[in-house]
Amino acid sequence: MADAQLEGRFAEAMVLIYERAKRECHYNATRFVQMIGDHGALQTAKLSISADHPSDGFTALWECKRLDLTVEAHALKDEFRGLFTDEELVVAGERLKQYGRPNSAKLV
Repeated sequence: MADAQLEGRFAEAMVLIYERAKRECHYNATRFVQMIGDHGALQTAKLSISADHPSDGFTALWECKRLDLTVEAHALKDEFRGLFTDEELVVAGERLKQYGRPNSAKLV
């Protein structure tokens, strides 16, 4: 799959994260949507993963027990792993593990 197609699928997945977080966790991620508009979905994910601390959205999803809806979890999905550096994948996996999601290295 071409990178542009893969990035498009990732962008669609990020919109679904927003919609599901709003519907299932009552979390309205307005900052997340704004960042996607400003930077694009992939760059927003990379910025979120590389931040020193989890985002407010990550925390809200952790409180809702829905770490599967985080940017970090989506970055680790087999279909999207190629969009991220090894370092970004390690950080995403470690963050999920730290917050109680075991076996985060190979989410599907």
